[in-house]
Amino acid sequence: MNQEELRGIIVESSFDIVAFLERAVAIGASDIHLAVNEYPAIRKDGKIIKINMPMLTETDIDEALSAILPASVNNNHLDNVYDLDFAYEILGCSRFRVNLSRQLGRYSLVIRTIPYEIKNVAELHLPKAIEQFSNQNNGLVLITGPTGSGKSTTIAALIDYINLNYPKHIITIEDPVEFIFSNRKSIVSQRQIGVDTRSFPDGIKYALRQDPDVIFIGEIRDRETIVSALKAAETGHLVFATIHTNDAVQTVNRIVNMFEPSDRQFVRAQIAQILRGTISQRLVPLQDSMGRRPACELLVVTSTVKDFIEKDKLEEVYDLVKKGSFNNMITMNMSLYSLYTEGFITEETALEYSDDKNELRQMFRGVFQGTAPGNRDKQ
Repeated sequence: MNQEELRGIIVESSFDIVAFLERAVAIGASDIHLAVNEYPAIRKDGKIIKINMPMLTETDIDEALSAILPASVNNNHLDNVYDLDFAYEILGCSRFRVNLSRQLGRYSLVIRTIPYEIKNVAELHLPKAIEQFSNQNNGLVLITGPTGSGKSTTIAALIDYINLNYPKHIITIEDPVEFIFSNRKSIVSQRQIGVDTRSFPDGIKYALRQDPDVIFIGEIRDRETIVSALKAAETGHLVFATIHTNDAVQTVNRIVNMFEPSDRQFVRAQIAQILRGTISQRLVPLQDSMGRRPACELLVVTSTVKDFIEKDKLEEVYDLVKKGSFNNMITMNMSLYSLYTEGFITEETALEYSDDKNELRQMFRGVFQGTAPGNRDKQ
C-alpha cells in the first residue's frame, strides 16, 4: 500500500469509527486494530500497517464502542465484560465481525471485514474439486486453517453453492453471523450465539428439531460441540464446521484427542464412518504484492482412508493424499508448488508457508514421490 492510499484513511479531526471503517474497506483492509495509546492499524494482504494519525485515547475507544455496540449491549455496563464478539454493519459498505477485549485494563478492538458479496469457488481461486462436498447428502466436512486463512469465505462459497442448486433447509450457527445468505433454491436460517441460541451445542441440539438438511457450525471449540456435530452427521445431515488446525490429515487427531483415552478408539471409528473430507487452507501473498491466493490441502475420505483413520494410521493417509490426484486429493506442498510453477508466488514464499520444507525443496529439484503436482485442478 503506497503513501497515497495511506493518506486516504487519515481522519483529520476526532476519531470517527464509521469513517475509518469505510476507508479501511475501500483500500482492501481485511482487519482493523484499535487500542488505547496505540496508532490505529490495519491488515492488508496479510501485513499489519500502522496508520499515520494520532494515537487513540480512551475517549476515542469509548466513543467508538458507543457507535458500534449492538443494542442488546449497554456500554454503561461493560465493567464485567472482558471479551465479547458481535457483528456490526455499515449499510452499503460492509459487515464486520468485532472482537472486544481488554489489554492492560483497557478496551481494544479487532474488527474483521465481511464483504456483502459471496464469491464462488472459481472466484476464490479454490480447487473446483471442493464443490464435491456440497453435493453430499450427509456426513461431516471440516474446513481448517489458522485465523485469517479464509475459512469463513470458503464455507460461504460451499453453502451458497447448495443454496443456488438444491431445495434444502440450511441452518447456520455462528458467533457472530458473518456472511448473510439470501434464499434461492434453499431456505437458509442463520442463528447467532448469544442472540438466537445460547451456545454451539444448544444450537445444534435445537437445529435437529427444525427439519434441517445442512448444518454449518461456525467453530468447533470443545468436546461438547464435536459430540453434537458427530451426532448431527450420524443422523443423516450434512454438517460443515471449521476448526483451528494447520493440517487436513492431523485434524482427525486434534478431534480424537479432545476425548478421554478410553473413548478415543470409538470416536476414531465414528469419524472414519461420517467424515467426508477436510480442506486445510492458507492465504499466501502473491509475488506482485497484489493480494493473496489460497493454498489448499484436500483430503477426500475414500474406503481406504476410512480404514487408515479407524486404525490410527494417519501417516499412511498422508502418503495416500500425495498419490491421490485421481480422487482430487492434494497436499499443501503440492498446492504451494503449483502456485510457484504458475508464477503466482516465489520459491521463498512457498517455503515460508510449507510445513515440510525438505519435501518442497525436493519438489523444486524435480524429486517428487507420487503424482505430479501439475495434474491436479488448477487454482
